[in-house]
Amino acid sequence: MLESLELRDVGPAPLMRFELAPRLNLLTGDNSLGKSFVLDCIWWVLTQRWAKQMALPTRLGPEVKPEVVGRWHEPDKEAKKRHWLFDRSAWRWKLSLPLPKEELRPYEETAYACAPALYVRMDGEFSVWDPLRNIQDVIVGSATSIERPVPLDLSASQVWDGRTVPTHALLPDGSQRWACNGLIRDWQTWRYQKKEVFEQFRRVLEGLSPHPARESLKPGEAVRISPEESRDIPVVVLPYGEVPITLASAGLRRVLSLAYLLVWMWHEHVEAAKLAGVAPARELIVLVDEIEAHLHPQWQRVILPALFEVLRGLEPSWAVQVVATTHAPLVLASAEPLFEEPRDALFHFAPHGGTVQVHRQPLVRQGDVVGWLTSEVFGLEQARSRDAERAIEAAEAFMRGEVAALPEGLTTREAIHAELQRLLPGHDPFWARWIVSTQGFPSP
Repeated sequence: MLESLELRDVGPAPLMRFELAPRLNLLTGDNSLGKSFVLDCIWWVLTQRWAKQMALPTRLGPEVKPEVVGRWHEPDKEAKKRHWLFDRSAWRWKLSLPLPKEELRPYEETAYACAPALYVRMDGEFSVWDPLRNIQDVIVGSATSIERPVPLDLSASQVWDGRTVPTHALLPDGSQRWACNGLIRDWQTWRYQKKEVFEQFRRVLEGLSPHPARESLKPGEAVRISPEESRDIPVVVLPYGEVPITLASAGLRRVLSLAYLLVWMWHEHVEAAKLAGVAPARELIVLVDEIEAHLHPQWQRVILPALFEVLRGLEPSWAVQVVATTHAPLVLASAEPLFEEPRDALFHFAPHGGTVQVHRQPLVRQGDVVGWLTSEVFGLEQARSRDAERAIEAAEAFMRGEVAALPEGLTTREAIHAELQRLLPGHDPFWARWIVSTQGFPSP
């Protein structure tokens, strides 16, 4: 599991430190403060590959030494700590030497984590890391290469249709192999040839459903959807009918992709472990950018606890570490029943003095979405429209007698009352305060 991450002179702040919890880590805060960037850096620490663009120094100069530091541990082993420095002459990140004496293998080979990992990105793309699979030649110097695993990056279409990669160096040059068959092909293969895997997939789909009792996602029979399409397309059964997965909504496609890749990566890891004659991994790391993306509030409320539930169902002995970003108060509300310190952590990103500060803070139960929206995490004064917030703040200033604080156009009791009537429903609880404080004024 990843224990800590330190970023110096890279990213939105001169220094960012994270002491990560072993189970759940939630990253919250406004847009453009570096939450997704931190996930990218975690992926680099785990795999020595950038999922998208390489992180670049935020400042240049002879005194600036951009650095990424990661520390992780594996079961029954001591923690490993690795430092990467940015080499401006080569314009890439390089592992800082020397390493401990017991690690005299080619140094890049020692720099990645051995736990499988899945990176669920906001753009519909996924990256899969399995130290037993996808072995390729990797250049580590001007004339040196080693064979080591590299992550498998899958675009949204490759998750559906599969991806080929060059074969292992020992096989003929130029040949390709299927690194991932894709959801469409595996759905049918599992259904008719690997029924146990298909049953796992069915259970994961059901577990990730927005409401398993009322709106459970179920796999149906494949159908032909077009004369131009030679494949039979799998179908998901919904309460209102059957939908071919290629025609599904954005939210449903993301959940289908997540369900598929969780089952696929675990099944493929077990198969690779058998071939290698080793035991399967006992840990899994999952990174999710905006876990609520494209999901209706009913789904936002269940997706986080459902993820942990289906992972336990796939492999009960797994130790799972999740790092997820979110902008959704319902996701944080859904974390309240399962959140336990120190196994879980909440990190809040906030602008401060021209930079970004990150604080690890306790998850204080807010009870409902309104409580979360007006908490420090989201920072709204009112869980309302901006116009309604402005009118209520003007009314409160008027009731306190703070005439100088009244905004333009809302400087009289009549003007404030008219604006409240325009914006607030008749049952709004603020009416009681306003009417009692302005006795003699006409009621709404």
